[in-house]
Amino acid sequence: MTSLNVNIAGVMLKNPITTASGTFSARDSGAFYDINELGAAITKGVSNVPWDGNPTPRIAEAYGGMLNAVGLQNPGIDDFINNELPFLRKFDTKIVVNVVGKTINEYCEVAEKLSDAAIDMMEINISCPNIKEGGISFGANPVMAAKITKEIRSIARKPIIMKLTPNVTDITEIAKAVEAAGADGVSLINTLLGMKIDVYQKKPVLWNGMGGLSGPAIKPVAVRMVYQVRRAVSIPIIGLGGIMTGEDAAEFLMAGADAVSIGTAALVDPTAPVRIKNELIEFMEQNGYRNLRQIRDAML
Repeated sequence: MTSLNVNIAGVMLKNPITTASGTFSARDSGAFYDINELGAAITKGVSNVPWDGNPTPRIAEAYGGMLNAVGLQNPGIDDFINNELPFLRKFDTKIVVNVVGKTINEYCEVAEKLSDAAIDMMEINISCPNIKEGGISFGANPVMAAKITKEIRSIARKPIIMKLTPNVTDITEIAKAVEAAGADGVSLINTLLGMKIDVYQKKPVLWNGMGGLSGPAIKPVAVRMVYQVRRAVSIPIIGLGGIMTGEDAAEFLMAGADAVSIGTAALVDPTAPVRIKNELIEFMEQNGYRNLRQIRDAML
């Protein structure tokens, strides 16, 4: 009997398939598959007040993936709790809320409100620009990453998963810093910074100039970083970055991830999370894996 159960920071998921933040809407995605099929639903980023996001164009195709500079558009934490959360609670799927902010106080305000809400975990996006530090990402250096983790951990009454940016020299240093500061887990990787230029219009395709690259093009980088971080920390890892098939999911698990998130694949094929789960089960049955731990330990 194949078991897909996995414990992430004390929260038991019935399978390792989660949704990548920014690519999932329970109402929209639920039109294509049963949300109950997911191990966890990770929401779009939620801020303390509504964010408008960036002007268009803010999405562009790229070789092997896509670029986005949406700017974390969302209606804010109060609207999320009043409107989106009640709908999500209808499903037998764990709820992980992605938290964003421009200052530590903004993050903490959201974490405080979510601590009293009917959610299971928070995923803290520390790729956001810290406006008090000249726009540098909170996850750009170990000291800053540790500081925001410690502040949120002191307030949050739910497990916190720190979402790490790959746009750093050594991601293991960031992972070790957030673990030491009290993180219950990490998710990686967020998008790689990229750019596309329209050579006929002689200007960047995205209004913002640069954006986050996601999709299969970044998978080898993501697998490498998960592999490195697994050997640097002991807390759970949610791996993501270009997962398109069940074999891709197995590769992340073998690199050291405990669970995986599906993002760009679901924008190409809205049923991708469920398809990938079924393909992972097929891979496990064909190769004699009875549980996820056996895959994760395969290269140890």
